[in-house]
Amino acid sequence: MNKGAQTREMILARTAPLFNRQGYFGASLADIMRVTGLEKGGIYNHFASKDDLALAAFEYSVGLQQQRFAEALAGKHNAAERLRAIVNVFQATIDNPAIAGGCPVLNTAIEADDTHPALRARARATMDEWHAMVERIVAKGTERGELRANIDPAAVATLLTATLEGAIMLSKLYDDTSYMLRAVQHLNWYIDSVLAQ
Repeated sequence: MNKGAQTREMILARTAPLFNRQGYFGASLADIMRVTGLEKGGIYNHFASKDDLALAAFEYSVGLQQQRFAEALAGKHNAAERLRAIVNVFQATIDNPAIAGGCPVLNTAIEADDTHPALRARARATMDEWHAMVERIVAKGTERGELRANIDPAAVATLLTATLEGAIMLSKLYDDTSYMLRAVQHLNWYIDSVLAQ
């Protein structure tokens, strides 16, 4: 990796947590300069604008979360086991997040809902990918007889992500992990007692 690529990577590594904790509008150029140790010109030498940097930082954050999913799913073949692994990745977001500030999709979706269409579109596309991941696991699980027949993969994906993202929000809002623990306990029961054969 050349020096320019290293500097760009450093900027992303330092600004991604800033945007994830403070939000796009809450993170000022002065904050970005402070966490990177660079002047405005040094930052804009690698990114065309704050928007460009925010989008790249979001992708960086999501990449870290995707890596967690890949590691959790590695070596797991049974559908119920794979679904529990996804639940565990979301649970880890509370005490050991992939990026400081929690789930980047949740944070970005809330902040960029009406104010930053490009970030909102990226958050939505990422959630689409996560839903598709769960849907594939469920569909394969029903095909192989690991999960009950006639399960709607889209419904399962919605239930899992809505429950887990909601639990992240409540746990952060109240600074209380019991919300996530209850959600995980319920989802594990749902996977083992309702979905699994």
